[in-house]
Amino acid sequence: MDIIPLSEGTFTVDKTKLFVPFNQLEDELQKRPAGSLLVEIQPFAVITSRDVLLLDTGLGFKRNNELQIHQNLRGKGIEPSSVTKVLLTHLHKDHAGGIAEGEEGQASRLSFDQAQYYVQERELNVAFEKGFPSYITEELELLQHSTQVTLLNEDTGVIDGYINYQVTHAHSAYHQVFHIRSEKEIIFFGGDDAPQLRNTGLLLNMTTMGKKLWN
Repeated sequence: MDIIPLSEGTFTVDKTKLFVPFNQLEDELQKRPAGSLLVEIQPFAVITSRDVLLLDTGLGFKRNNELQIHQNLRGKGIEPSSVTKVLLTHLHKDHAGGIAEGEEGQASRLSFDQAQYYVQERELNVAFEKGFPSYITEELELLQHSTQVTLLNEDTGVIDGYINYQVTHAHSAYHQVFHIRSEKEIIFFGGDDAPQLRNTGLLLNMTTMGKKLWN
């Protein structure tokens, strides 16, 4: 399996939940609003013998009127139309902002037209309960009735026999993590959930992913 990072850049975010681009060579964190956090927006593509997987969809920002996630994929030699599955850990806007696209800020279609999206149904319900600023409900409405969306409603399960998901109830109420098992390899994707030392299985899988990314 190939793991391909699709960095959208570094940002600061404070209690307003606005993501402001941050240039680490020029900007000073101390000059941002008090309590600002420095974050890296980092979706991934994973290519297996069966699928082109997209793990989270980033912020959904556009450059030159095109979604950045689409540009990043093409920059790695992957056409957006070749993505077959979109796996969403949760629906905060920095992880699910790129699920949809449209004209003049109106989300009218899912952004990966050949892909099946996998979403925790209970996470979707929470998103509509809480709404803005953590969630962009106008875009999430497209997930409710589309035939391109599979709504998962169990705490654990398997997608197509080789992708395991598990709801952790951490970070967001129904945040889920994924284990992708293919060709004698295991890839772990935790989204905004970091493995703990006591969970050696998750730690080993994260180590495997790190080796793939940086070696």
